[in-house]
Amino acid sequence: MDAGQRVTAWRPAVAGIVEVLHARYTGHTYPMHTHDCWTLLIVDDGVIEYDLNRTHHGVLRSQVTLLPPDVAHDGRAATPAGFRKRVLYLEPATLDTGLIGAAVDAPNLTEPALRQRVHRLHQALVQPGEEFAAQSRFALIREGLAQHLRPTPTARPEPALARRLRRLLDERTVDGLTLELAARELDASPAHLVRSFTGAYGLAPHAYLTGRRIDAARRLLLRGVPAGQVAAATGFYDQPHLTRHFRRYLGVTPARYAAG
Repeated sequence: MDAGQRVTAWRPAVAGIVEVLHARYTGHTYPMHTHDCWTLLIVDDGVIEYDLNRTHHGVLRSQVTLLPPDVAHDGRAATPAGFRKRVLYLEPATLDTGLIGAAVDAPNLTEPALRQRVHRLHQALVQPGEEFAAQSRFALIREGLAQHLRPTPTARPEPALARRLRRLLDERTVDGLTLELAARELDASPAHLVRSFTGAYGLAPHAYLTGRRIDAARRLLLRGVPAGQVAAATGFYDQPHLTRHFRRYLGVTPARYAAG
């Protein structure tokens, strides 16, 4: 067994993502194998070498790697120091199967904006209560991957669509909703919803929703409602979830805010 091995895996509550894997390996070598889903990975430390469809590749920290379903590949550390990686396994329907050939030809993407989006998606996935943020980030990543593999014109943001989404978020501030549900109700793709909203209001839908919940929490705290009850009453996952965002927005904890 690899003495430096550390592996954490889970299935997130985000449609389209089958599994999240965070791993640290030094001596482990993956044998040749396939997956029945898309594999999206970033490397945080070290360098990975792999063969895909009988072609040799390497993965650097600056890159995003997309491995298509049902295509044989292996994997190993390029140096004795090993590597640390974060991986998303995506439903086969996440991307058109017609893009598999392009992914085989060019699996490594050197796009800093996409790399940052994948990193921020992983940050959301490890935090309870951040599913809406994860859904928004994942929608843009899916669109970015498809654009890389088959460039097509991107639909222009629609201010009217952004206003409709804002009304929906205002109506469901406490209960919340998934991005997929909003897309169905408003008859738009998830990525187009996010881009239209961000273009109109200068922040992503999940950030807007969090801000509305913080405003509601402030009002309840100043009325003397205990912080533990405020979290549930304003749509936060739990009190630590409320405290984390409250401190980020206002610089103090909910209890200090109420006492002040």
